[in-house]
Amino acid sequence: MMTITSFVGVAVGLPGAGGRFAARSPPKTLHRRAVAVRAQADEPSTPPPNKPKVGTSIWVALAFSGSASERINGRLTMVGFVTALAVEVGRGDGLLSQLGSGTGQAWFAYTVAVLSMASLVPLLHGESAEGRAGAIMNANAELWNGRFAMLGLVALAATEIITGAPFINV
Repeated sequence: MMTITSFVGVAVGLPGAGGRFAARSPPKTLHRRAVAVRAQADEPSTPPPNKPKVGTSIWVALAFSGSASERINGRLTMVGFVTALAVEVGRGDGLLSQLGSGTGQAWFAYTVAVLSMASLVPLLHGESAEGRAGAIMNANAELWNGRFAMLGLVALAATEIITGAPFINV
């Protein structure tokens, strides 16, 4: 790692002060001595890239601070929240009864597998969600929609636990 530093110092001397602060008599003239020290690297340095480096390892992508963990959880929650509400409207089953049925668990496992693979494959090929973003649908909006879907799914389950009935009573 090359470090380029630059230091410029200015020394002002008062004649007759003798190295002490003399407050008795005002100085007649100021002598300015400037010292300039500069150091440069032998080889030219390149500026850092603007885009963050995307890891191509599955462990880097799935790490807690990785690029895929919150995004995949948000996508799954958005699909799960809409599906839970649609099943409540269509069949009248609450969220907890959907989770307890064998059909609900099978669909959950299938959806997790498909959406996780569909989200991981572009990341493992070096693409980022920020690079594919448009004007309206950008990566930041997707993260916030996923966060709100997570809160909505928890609120849906809490409402059903507290009231003992599905959120949407048909």
